[in-house]
Amino acid sequence: MTRTGRKKEKPQFEPGLIPAPGELLDWRDNQHFDRWQDRSCALCGRPTPMRSHSGEPVHKACAEDWITANPVEARLGRFASDAKPKSKGQGDDHA
Repeated sequence: MTRTGRKKEKPQFEPGLIPAPGELLDWRDNQHFDRWQDRSCALCGRPTPMRSHSGEPVHKACAEDWITANPVEARLGRFASDAKPKSKGQGDDHA
């Protein structure tokens, strides 16, 4: 069997908590960054390589501003921080 050259679509990853209005999103996972293609931000229209957990193109700062401006709607989870990784045990805190 030969490869077709098409890239496999990654499954969506699990979002974590929604920050309070005025707080910052924690988007450390590399799945938030599309290194191949900039797309128009869903909120401001300018190009961005950033993606939300659902794959929506959006600048992190635009998402944070949207949460602040729409605190009730934000609770539905359009934009959220990354889920915190499970602790591997004691002594793994690298201060």
